[in-house]
Amino acid sequence: MAAENENSSDLERIHVRIAHSGLCSRRKAEELILQGRVSVNGEQIKTVGVKVSPEDEVAVDGEVIRPPTRLLTVLMNKPKGIITTMRDPQGRPTITKFLPEMAAVVKPVGRLDKESEGLLLCTSDGELAHRLTHPRYGVEKEYMTVVTGIPDDKAINRLRKGVFIEGGKTAPADVTVIHAEAKAGTTSLRIIIHEGRKRQVRLMCEAVGHPVITLRRVRIGPLKIKGMHPGEVRLLGKKEVDELKKLVGLPVD
Repeated sequence: MAAENENSSDLERIHVRIAHSGLCSRRKAEELILQGRVSVNGEQIKTVGVKVSPEDEVAVDGEVIRPPTRLLTVLMNKPKGIITTMRDPQGRPTITKFLPEMAAVVKPVGRLDKESEGLLLCTSDGELAHRLTHPRYGVEKEYMTVVTGIPDDKAINRLRKGVFIEGGKTAPADVTVIHAEAKAGTTSLRIIIHEGRKRQVRLMCEAVGHPVITLRRVRIGPLKIKGMHPGEVRLLGKKEVDELKKLVGLPVD
């Protein structure tokens, strides 16, 4: 540990090193440190703020972390029937099959359940991932969904004002009726939320009596999947990543 050389410009705080590895956010890294799960050169650390040099070996739960050679962020149009995880104990198909070989290990930013499709971000930047999913930063997520039945004004207003689902009331949402199909007994809705709770849109629609039939995420912040085929993946350029960083208050290189 290089705590004695704190004047060196090469030093960085441990929680920053951990976040840059893509393992978790800086706040979560601080929690790991306080829990005694972090070590530097084999020595357990329980103090937030300790600095390390590039030569110091930082480990979490005994596993040495390696900063990625590059911070990469990719955009995927996740197909229906695919699990949003890097591996699945049950052997179900995961997003890994669509990700190309890259110079860094990327992880999904938030989730899309198996039966949902659409825009999914994957990144090796742990802090960016944390902020994009945290409700504090209010990043817009836009969904196109088809629900059962024809929601009346009361149901739509409930969705807009917030409904109680698992964990409490949802924040106000932007809800637009796109088309109601009387014969089929279905309605197409555009729903924009600023949170990222598990299965949130599905639970919201169920709460007002109109369960989801199909669900597709089409936008996160400024990013859209328009023109992308199911399973298609593309690497975000610096300009797009910088837009995401500005959106959540991160410095731009």
